[in-house]
Amino acid sequence: MSDFILNYLSTLGLVGLLMGVFIESMGVPFPGGIMVILTGLLVNQGRLEFSSAMLATLSGYTGGSLTAYLIGRNLGQPFFVRIGAFLRISPERFEQAQSLLDRSAPAFIIFGRFLPGLSNLTPYMAGVTRISLPYFLLYNSIFTVGWGFLYLLLGMFFGHNYQLIAPYINTRLPLVGLALLGSCLAYLLIRNSLRNRIKNE
Repeated sequence: MSDFILNYLSTLGLVGLLMGVFIESMGVPFPGGIMVILTGLLVNQGRLEFSSAMLATLSGYTGGSLTAYLIGRNLGQPFFVRIGAFLRISPERFEQAQSLLDRSAPAFIIFGRFLPGLSNLTPYMAGVTRISLPYFLLYNSIFTVGWGFLYLLLGMFFGHNYQLIAPYINTRLPLVGLALLGSCLAYLLIRNSLRNRIKNE
């Protein structure tokens, strides 16, 4: 699989990465995350630039997420009842996602993408519940930057040992990304809080 994807990326370059990530972000079973990691390997080899690879990842993920959001917004919940099996969405999973979304839309959009079983539902559910498009794009971008940065760095540093990290791509790596993103957001919130406190003193 990894050799095939490397040949695919070597042939199509950033356009191939963009297309793969676009499909991944729509929740369709596809090795988009693997493609980003192996792109990091190509960056480490000097065959691609990090900034260009990051831009292609952001563009593809944003485009696919926006498409999924619009599908959810225009077709609604009945659409998922009909195609749930294709996207691996059970009625129970749909209800669980709805419950999490009702509690906090920002947390669901940002962190839901890291949770196996819910990641493929996130943009569709945002559309079904008619979350404001600007807010969706904002929260989705926060996730996309963290996800793309993490996976590209993994490829740059561990791409040569891909077989060692492959078993964890769909299980532990999303949780690592969740922890890192949560830590960064917590740091920013604490820093802003301290700055505001100093200004008020």
